[in-house]
Amino acid sequence: MSATIKKEVSESQNDTKPTTTKENPEPVKAKVVKKVNNIDKLDISELGKKTISELADQARSMGIEGINSKTKPDLIYSILETQTKKDGLLFASGVLEVLQEGYGFLRSPIYNYLPGPDDIYISPSQIRLFGLRTGDTVAGQVRPPKENERFFALLRVEAVNFENPDTVNNRILFDNLTPLYPESRLNLEWDASKLSTRIVNLLTPIGKGQRGLIVAPPRTGKTILLQEFANAITSNHPQVVLIVLLIDERPEEVTDMSRTVDGEVISSTFDEPAERHVQVAEMVLDKAKRLVEHKKDVVILLDSITRLARAYNQVVPTSGKVLSGGVDSNALQKPKRFFGAARNTEEGGSLTILATALVDTGSRMDEVIFEEFKGTGNMELHLDRKMVERRIFPAIDIKKSGTRKEELLLNEEEIQKMWILRQVLNPMTNIETMELLLDKMGKTKTNAAFLKSMSNG
Repeated sequence: MSATIKKEVSESQNDTKPTTTKENPEPVKAKVVKKVNNIDKLDISELGKKTISELADQARSMGIEGINSKTKPDLIYSILETQTKKDGLLFASGVLEVLQEGYGFLRSPIYNYLPGPDDIYISPSQIRLFGLRTGDTVAGQVRPPKENERFFALLRVEAVNFENPDTVNNRILFDNLTPLYPESRLNLEWDASKLSTRIVNLLTPIGKGQRGLIVAPPRTGKTILLQEFANAITSNHPQVVLIVLLIDERPEEVTDMSRTVDGEVISSTFDEPAERHVQVAEMVLDKAKRLVEHKKDVVILLDSITRLARAYNQVVPTSGKVLSGGVDSNALQKPKRFFGAARNTEEGGSLTILATALVDTGSRMDEVIFEEFKGTGNMELHLDRKMVERRIFPAIDIKKSGTRKEELLLNEEEIQKMWILRQVLNPMTNIETMELLLDKMGKTKTNAAFLKSMSNG
């Protein structure tokens, strides 16, 4: 946030303390516009989901002028301001970012947590009262800005991380949770025709709390693979909170991912500065940690850990020690902390991170980054460039791929069948292995039927 905005907030709202009560708080699912005692109840998060043309039409119907010169956040702000003048009730939700001054703002995932005019101000007294931290998903009633104020302010906290605010003080901090091996499998088998997820589900199973690395040369189909993972998770595990984090990607790929995946897609494209990449990644991680503290299962699909490490390499203060490829010796500490946050916990929920690592890019820095992350995960999925050249998809190198402690995720029968299958596939080349799997699995609709066909010869 710019110094100008910080100054205005401190001058105009430091003395403003919106009334807060913890009496009868009810978790809200602020998803629709309702009528309350014949008064319009407008949900700010729903406005953020509308297209700019839909917002423009709504603004025209409300008599707002100068629509064509307004950006989407400005349109939302104008609609909220006009609605408030009509005695409407405003409700909002967002992810909290607490600033050094003690107050905070609710950032919208619609704008990838960028500061904007429709952010919701939260006073220091509210943050202390409810024990709120950066990353908490907060929902509640909002009041309009008073004279000389710039932002809407939270009047009443009604839900924190989709639960009653009273439960916040009972949570165990993420760093104090006991890490465990993944014990519950994420079922990726959702469509008989999607053989890539069926193969992964069988040969490199993914559990809740997995720390997985997808090692991918350029143009090997890693983006399609992530999309299929995301769709499988949302189909089979609707209770899991899915976040797709795209760092340093092309804008058109972000649009494609948003339209393909039924989940939260957060991005920082290649034309954004490195500081922005870091800010977005840290907000996503903080949000995930708070949800895990509330016993939720969270999955982050990161594309890619390599570009995130590159961003940290530009942002961290120079230590004077530079590794091969131009990587500062301190640059990989925070990316490792991000990746290392993935874990199954004994007291809370689980955080699963599946991150892509780029190799064979021609960059020595990328190779150094991969070497530093190699072995830090408990699951690896390797993609093979030679298969892509033969137009074989998915281009998975079965021999190099695997999951640690997979016996915790598979039943006894599956373990025995997997041992036999790997013995059969071991003498073959990677291309022969994948061609055989695609042929045999393509003739069955489920993995259970495929394993049964193995028993029948």
